[in-house]
Amino acid sequence: MPADPAEPPMRWSRRQIIAAGAALAGCSREPAAAAPEEPKMPAAPFRRTPLLSRAIPNTDEQLPVVGLGTWQAFDIAPGGPEWDQAREALRVFSAAGGRVVDSSPMYGRAEAAVGALSAELGLRSGLFLATKVWTRGREAGLRQMEDSRRLLQAETIDLMQVHNLLDLETHLATLRDWKAAGRIRYLGVTHYHEGAYDALEAAMTRHRLDFIQINASVAERESEARILPLAQERGMGVIVNRPFAGGDLFARVRRLPLPGWAAEIGAPSWAQVMLKYVLSNPAVTCAIPGTRNPRHVLDNLGAATEPLPDEAQRRRIVEAVSAA
Repeated sequence: MPADPAEPPMRWSRRQIIAAGAALAGCSREPAAAAPEEPKMPAAPFRRTPLLSRAIPNTDEQLPVVGLGTWQAFDIAPGGPEWDQAREALRVFSAAGGRVVDSSPMYGRAEAAVGALSAELGLRSGLFLATKVWTRGREAGLRQMEDSRRLLQAETIDLMQVHNLLDLETHLATLRDWKAAGRIRYLGVTHYHEGAYDALEAAMTRHRLDFIQINASVAERESEARILPLAQERGMGVIVNRPFAGGDLFARVRRLPLPGWAAEIGAPSWAQVMLKYVLSNPAVTCAIPGTRNPRHVLDNLGAATEPLPDEAQRRRIVEAVSAA
């Protein structure tokens, strides 16, 4: 989904937070396209602890609850500062314990970038690669999925999803065959918009799916009422896209200092407050904020820690953002 926008001013800025976190995570150099350093915060509050993980319902395989989205952020050509920045982002993501990287043929050159960079860095075995089929017709779908395997440099793709429910029945039949043959490990469907919830709910009821991917955030809470409870009832993993509402949430809180109560949930940045809101729903397996900024990667991963907000704290987050 969208790359993170410029971070909002706050009592402790996102850059300051990540400068300290990056030092602990072994982030040895600043990517060429990054903004100048701001004064570093003391490193003491940042402890390297294992990322919070949740089980995929069908298999109990554990996944870290924060992953990496690639929409726009990884639609880049080899060489140059953007490529260097993406390399560093993927490196620190993996070094800090991240696993889930989500892409799609819809995202331009993102699959090729993820494949080339993960191969160069020797990360493939540690990543959980998710992508999508986004076309009409069985033969076109087969060609596109074979292209995804080639571009991602992955003989087996961990999760293949029908993107935005396009030609759902045709592609699900192919995905079942591919799963049986070991070409993919899990199958699922995606959407990003409330207007598709009726069709998504019907697909979830009609088919046995390993995963759904859907939008959810402090600003987009509609899926909490219907889609997330159904996923939990049906034993489906949930990947959340748009956890920052496409960046709109940062615009809302741009001029707000980080509230003192954020410390109650262990969140030293607005990004972590917003992600912890999403992750506090027990139906959510993983959220995939999109960025190629290594500092933002580490800030996002910082949300994959206890404590998570309880119901009263969730309401406080909604109220704070709604009033902004």
